[in-house]
Amino acid sequence: MRRFPVVRNRSGYVRGYVPYLSFDIPLFFRLLCSRRFDVIITEPPPTTGAVVRLVAGLRRVPYMYYAADIWADAAQQTASAAFVVRAVRIVERWALRGASAVLSVSDGVTARLAALGASDRALTIGNGIDVEAFNFTGETESDEDPLFVYAGTSSEWHGSGIFVEAFAEVLRELPEARLLFIGGGSERDELEQKARRIGIEGSVDFRPSVAPAQLAEILRRSTASLASQRPEVGYDYAFPTKLYASAACGTPLIFAGSGPAVEFVASEVDGTPIGRAAAYTPAAVSESMIETVRHAASRDRRLAVAKWARNQVAISRPAELAVRRAEELLS
Repeated sequence: MRRFPVVRNRSGYVRGYVPYLSFDIPLFFRLLCSRRFDVIITEPPPTTGAVVRLVAGLRRVPYMYYAADIWADAAQQTASAAFVVRAVRIVERWALRGASAVLSVSDGVTARLAALGASDRALTIGNGIDVEAFNFTGETESDEDPLFVYAGTSSEWHGSGIFVEAFAEVLRELPEARLLFIGGGSERDELEQKARRIGIEGSVDFRPSVAPAQLAEILRRSTASLASQRPEVGYDYAFPTKLYASAACGTPLIFAGSGPAVEFVASEVDGTPIGRAAAYTPAAVSESMIETVRHAASRDRRLAVAKWARNQVAISRPAELAVRRAEELLS
């Protein structure tokens, strides 16, 4: 593994035109001048894929594009100008069509790839998490007071502000409850402002990203893990991977919104769903949060879910499929 300095925003994320270029421009020369390699694997942003296509053409090697999502669709949910969205879509389509293989994170993304002209090379490999880091070993005692955790990025298409609004209702019935956001994202500041406007900032905490082992410990002792997907914005096929990590820790799940996550939280272990899917409204979400407290999962239940998840969401399976596809290209 070789690292290279890039420009990051104040939250530590590589996000925006200048940060992307600070990676992509040096990448062009690093790939062009590096020793011989057999295949390149690239992932979003599309500008990186475009650089890889250029270098792959010059060096006459194949490349694989890992489509973790469709960036042009995501850009539509931001404040980006229409011409920016069009430019992103053009670059993304060009990067996808030049790939010898496209690895898709989900069936929903694969369906979108068809519209971008890359379906003939697309293979759905799925996604997963490190089940050695996220599991039910270690500290597993739940907090005495209800603790709801949103761990991960809070961006426009996630719409995680719904949990702040819903939590105001939760506190009326469960005043000792706490809501914890871990991580960053473009909506982080807005979430803090919303908590202050509603007057619940004393019960809502915000922390930066933490190491997987520390996050797993927090998830194991939380009442429920939260995830959301803003509905009807053209991005409903996306799946919040944070649900995988939480399930592997045995944590009850609450999902607000639409998309494939609804089906995942409805997965049953011993005849009972591993979580609750709520409509994207404060009333529906708060009801799910309160009901999760009322019907708290036992230690045995959490252990059963964690064992099930270990077999379902491990990253090893997608990794095997990706390696197999690369071997096919080189054979």
